[in-house]
Formats: sequence, structure tokens, C-alpha cells
Amino acid sequence: MPALRRRDFIMLLGGASAAWPLAAWAQQAAMPVVGFVSNSSPEAGRIAAFRKGLSETGIVEGQNVTVEYHWLSGQFDRVPSLMADLVRRRAAVIATPASNLAALAAKAATTTIPIVFGVGEDPVKLGLVASLARPGGNATGINFFAQETTAKRLGLLHDLVPNAVRIAVLVNPANAPTAEAVLRDIPEAARAIGLQIQFLNASTGREIEAAFATLVRDQADALFVASDGFFVSRRVQLATLAVHYRIPAAYPTREAVEVGGLMSYAADAVDSFRHVGVYTGQILKGAKPVDLPVLQSTKFEFVINAQTARLLGIEVPNALHLLADEVIE
Repeated sequence: MPALRRRDFIMLLGGASAAWPLAAWAQQAAMPVVGFVSNSSPEAGRIAAFRKGLSETGIVEGQNVTVEYHWLSGQFDRVPSLMADLVRRRAAVIATPASNLAALAAKAATTTIPIVFGVGEDPVKLGLVASLARPGGNATGINFFAQETTAKRLGLLHDLVPNAVRIAVLVNPANAPTAEAVLRDIPEAARAIGLQIQFLNASTGREIEAAFATLVRDQADALFVASDGFFVSRRVQLATLAVHYRIPAAYPTREAVEVGGLMSYAADAVDSFRHVGVYTGQILKGAKPVDLPVLQSTKFEFVINAQTARLLGIEVPNALHLLADEVIE
């Protein structure tokens, strides 16, 4: 009898150990899925900020939610099929923390799955929401004012390099909503401060190299890099080429300045990703997008790389030193 009991115990233990992975898998499969779609390449700080926002609502990735990260790295042709797949699999939330194009694609793909966006333009004009206070549909999120900061960044580049008159503006035509906004807004901002603008297109690494060859041939005085996730993913290439050709350049994110870019001015991207995480968490807990007003960025960063300025022979005025949120030595 004792032997039988021992054998039964061993069989019971073995069965439990075999069943546990299945139970764990079932629990994982049963968790709600968030489809996270970003224009850029994986950025540790932005991922951490999104997760922090989730955690502020009691949502922890891997415990009570599964997050599928989709990094486009400029491959915008993937967006329609990606959104269709997320809708087909009934994702609990679609989060597009820094992409006009992805937000619009999500909105076109579903009227029922909640969408939490981060966009650089007025989401009412984009057609994502009825109003900021009352979104009125299945989408809400944050506006990080790329349109407004574009003119400010151009002005700061002029203040840093006052002798630069001929400015090359790099845009990504594959990201149509953002490119169109830059093409519309930059000429007016340039005229206001007496600058001449030349637009250059780039959607691949080779096209970035070709754009630099063109701006050097045409003797541009400085480069203005438009806000675009693809350019964020190619920031090392951009900063390296700018220093190589001794071209002062202004970038849309601090990450570019951290790897050797001259300067940046924009809304705090990390803060924006955190807000998208908070709203995503609140929706997973039962909130409805229609009840969550669209947020507006309040944190902006002006960052200068002093070492790059010295390499380019640029003396940073004291006024800009004082104005900058950070000067990287």
C-alpha cells in the first residue's frame, strides 16, 4: 500500500508539472493584446516610458497584458496589412505613440477597437477625433505639436548659425502626412526670418547619402531634418554625415544630439510615450476613448551638443546656453 501511494504521488507530481506550462500558456494567451505601432526603431527610453505609463494604471506587461511591438523603421508600406491583422485578431487596444500615418491607418481599419495615438498635428484636422475635449469615437491620445515646434526649431537653428541663409530641409515622402505638413509650414517660417529653403527627399539610407551629396553640391549652409520616425532610426548616419561634411544640422529629437547631432528642439518624446501608456492602461481597465480628452504636450526640450559645435567651428551664444534645457559636453 505505501508503494502504491508513493507511485500515485509521483504520477500526480509528474502530471502537475506537465500541465503547468499548458496552464501558463493558456493564461498568457488569455491576456489582452496591445498592438504597439511606432514609426521608429526600438528605443529603450521610449519603451520604458510606455511601460511606466501602463504601470501607473496597474497594468504590467507580461502579467496582465501582452504588448506586441511593431517598429516600422520607415517601412510605411507595412502599415495597412499590419492594422488589418491587429483588427482581425481583435487586439484590445492599438497604440500609435508617434505616428500620424499609423494613427490614420488604425482609424481607417476599425471603428470599434480603441486607438491611443501620439500625433504631431491637430487630431481634429486629421479627422481622428471630433474635438479635443470630446473625442467622440474610438480614438484619443496626445498631440505633441510637431507643426508648432518646426518653426521654433528653424528659428533656433538660425540663432545658433546666424550666417546660414540657404537651408536644406530633409523630408521623407514615404510618410505623406508628415511630409505634407513640413512642405506646407516650413516656407512661411523661413520667409519670416529671411531664409532660403531647398527641399530634399530621402526614404532610404542610400537616399540620405544622395541628399547630402546634393546639399554639398548646392552649397547649403545648414540642414533641417524634418520630424519623422525613419530619420530617428537613421540618426547615427545623419549625424555622422553632417559632421563629415561640416554641415550644421537641426534634428527633431534629442536622441540625434546624443549621438553627435548639433541641436534639437521638440516636445519631450519620452513624456509623450508615457501618456500613451497611461491612456492604454486606463482603457484596458475599462475606460472608453470617448471619455478621455486628447492631451497636449507641455514639456519641450532644446538640446545642444557643445562638442559638435566646436568641431564645426560654431560658438554657441551665451543666450542659447542659458535657454537650452541641456548642453551635452
